[in-house]
Amino acid sequence: MSSQPELPKPTAAELDLLQTLWPLGAATARQVHEAMQKSRPDITYATVLRLLQIMHTKGLLTRDESERSHVYAPAQAKDSLQTNLLKDLVQKAFAGSAKALVLAALRSGISRKERDEIEKLLKEDEQ
Repeated sequence: MSSQPELPKPTAAELDLLQTLWPLGAATARQVHEAMQKSRPDITYATVLRLLQIMHTKGLLTRDESERSHVYAPAQAKDSLQTNLLKDLVQKAFAGSAKALVLAALRSGISRKERDEIEKLLKEDEQ
């Protein structure tokens, strides 16, 4: 067992919010709400604010309270969180086998363009 504290795992709704917040870097609840409405016009300001507050409590977000409107920012970089989620998925769903995960992803259907990109990356890695 690792002595590193367990990092919180975001829910699907929290990941959706993080996908909006990462490109912004840091934003007020109003800014996050406006950005999220582009893909989810039905989402309310109250829902976004509640989600931001919950995510801050869980440690997924930091909050700067020095301004009148609190500014929220992701507590973890996108690639760092994705790596942690991927490690967790490999352990839980694929018995620790990254190969099994990759094969499942390839079987689930990727485009010809994606396959070409993967092959190019693998060839670069060999050199």
